[in-house]
Amino acid sequence: MSETGETGQFTGTADKNYNIIWFTEQSLSNALRLQTYIADAERDGDTELAEFFRKAQAESRKGGELGKKLLAARLSSES
Repeated sequence: MSETGETGQFTGTADKNYNIIWFTEQSLSNALRLQTYIADAERDGDTELAEFFRKAQAESRKGGELGKKLLAARLSSES
């Protein structure tokens, strides 16, 4: 499949809103998972690694929040 191919052939769903939902869920799930990695790094006394994961977690949360806002705007405009 080319980069410009229609993704619905794999998922059966070519709905752009589905893609936003998927992205948002993955971003927030990643933020939650990173909390475990932060705790592991802190337990091992690795402050550099803990800070790295905190920054990554903040970016994941940001992606999740942006996805929620975009989805809300699109769904309200479809009404």
